Order: sequence, then structure tokens, then C-alpha cells
Amino acid sequence: MNRCLPIVLCRVLGLVLLGTVAAQDASTPTLARHPKAVASPVLHARVGRTVEQTLLEFAHRNLASDQIAMTVVDLSDPSRPQWGSYRGGVPIYPASVVKLFYLVAAEQALEEGRIPDTPELQRALRDMIVDSANEATHLVVDVLTGTTSGPELSEPELKDWFDRRNAVNRFFEARGYVGINANKKPWCEGPYGREKQAIERFEPKRNALTTEATARLLTEIVTGTAASGPRIRQMLDWMKRDVHGPVQDPEDQTHGFVGIALRDPALRGSRLWSKAGWTSQTRHDAAYVETADGRRWVFVVFTVGHAHERDILPALVRPFLKPVH
Repeated sequence: MNRCLPIVLCRVLGLVLLGTVAAQDASTPTLARHPKAVASPVLHARVGRTVEQTLLEFAHRNLASDQIAMTVVDLSDPSRPQWGSYRGGVPIYPASVVKLFYLVAAEQALEEGRIPDTPELQRALRDMIVDSANEATHLVVDVLTGTTSGPELSEPELKDWFDRRNAVNRFFEARGYVGINANKKPWCEGPYGREKQAIERFEPKRNALTTEATARLLTEIVTGTAASGPRIRQMLDWMKRDVHGPVQDPEDQTHGFVGIALRDPALRGSRLWSKAGWTSQTRHDAAYVETADGRRWVFVVFTVGHAHERDILPALVRPFLKPVH
């Protein structure tokens, strides 16, 4: 969620909001092929009505139907998640939300002993999620893929480099994920050298996620199936947001996204775990919410073209959070 990222991405890569990764058939309810989740027609319709109401509410700001993607998961029964979506299978540039995918891939690689566990890697993983630090993410990507940034490469060297850079994609493809591309570093003042060379040479040009794939991943984290117990606890600790504490930065991951909705006094006692993404053209959040009355929700909302509209994301989740009387 680094604020210096969007200017360079728009300048170097152009304003490409949709990824070139093929989306799954919208008529096939898969939640990016989660093995146990169940598509809920009721929840699907509810998500659709909520988006429709939000479009009406923000019509004066020219919010369009193709500028929102949203997936909601009801975890009342964690063993059988119920989900619904609006444009949930459309690949969209995810900004810093992609760091969740790098986190889970790294934790599993550590679990299997495929990468060394060092204090510096742990520091990078923590900073990547807690502070959304791009430089920390660079180290994580390098360790995961056995690649580094640097000067241009010859064509054979570049092909080998790019194949290794796709290690995270292969990790998730082997687990049935669809509609994602996670092989790019986030940049403030780049990319340069082989990073830019690979963008020019290979497709897709940018990272891409769907809200369904992201919701699947977040569901697997909070239900404890994404990694071992201690690693799950560590990930959730890094994602925890003190939404009811003092506001020091209204645009941070706690107070600038879905967390805005939880500041409602009627939701006092609700808890939030999240990973946001923000550029000059995107405002996204992947959030897990536990309400004070015991309801558990995963919300993944991507918006494009309204990056500085703070009110759209909370408007989309509020109907699901209203206290049940």
C-alpha cells in the first residue's frame, strides 16, 4: 500500500486496470476452486443488491459497475464457508493485496524447509504486512523465487530468470487457484534493468488477482488451513488492526479502508484483520471481521478509478455488519 507506487506504475507501465490473466467462467461458482466452500445464491444476491445500492449512492461521483469487484464469505460454519460475489472472477491489478500471496507462499516454503528462516526474512515478512513495505516485499520475492533485480540479462538468462520468478504462481496453481498473477515486485521508483526487461518481454505485464482468489486465501488463513498453527497465528498477528484505537493516520490500513465501517459505535467490540492496497487508481481491501455478536465475515473489495474515495469500501460492507436484533 505504498503511496509512491502509483505514479511510477502509471508512467512506466501505463494505466492498465485489468490483468491479462484469463478469468474463470463467470457462470461457474468456484471461489477460485476452494475445495469446501459453497456458493450461496442468497449471499450472491445480497452482494449484488449491496453493489447496486452503492452504485446509486455514489452515482454523483460517477462510480460505475465495472469499477467494483467484491466477494463476501460467511464463516458461520468455518468447515463449510458460504460465499457470494460480484465480478469476483475478474483479474484486477491488486496493488499491495498481493503481499498476502507472497506471505502464504513464504510461510509454506519455510514450513517445508525450501527456504532458510533468518531474522532478516522474518523482519521483511513482518514489515511487508504490518507496514506494507515494498522494499521488504522485494526481499521476500527474491528469497521465494531465487531471483534478484539488477542489470539487463541476455535472452536465455532472462527466460531462466522469468521462469524462476513464476515460482509463486506455480505454488498457487498447484493448489487449484485461478485468475491470479503474482510474479512482480511492487515499486516506488522502478522497475529498472531486468525487471523492466521482463515486463517488456513477457505477459502478463502486471500482477493480477480476483476477489474470489483473494477471498479463498484469506479464508484459508483465518480457518487455519493455509499453513501450520504457529505460522497461522503469526500471520494473523501481523494482520491485526486496532480499529478502535486512536487515529494517527486516516489513510493507514486500519483506518482508511474497510475499518472505517467498524468505527460505528454500534459495532464496538468488532475485530479486524486485513491487508489493504492503494495506488493512484485503485483502492482495495482484503479483510476478516469478527463482530461483537459472534458473526465472522471475509470481505474482499477491489475498486478502480476512485482511489481517493474513502467512503465506497465501508459502504459496501456495512449492510453485512449491521447488528442482528
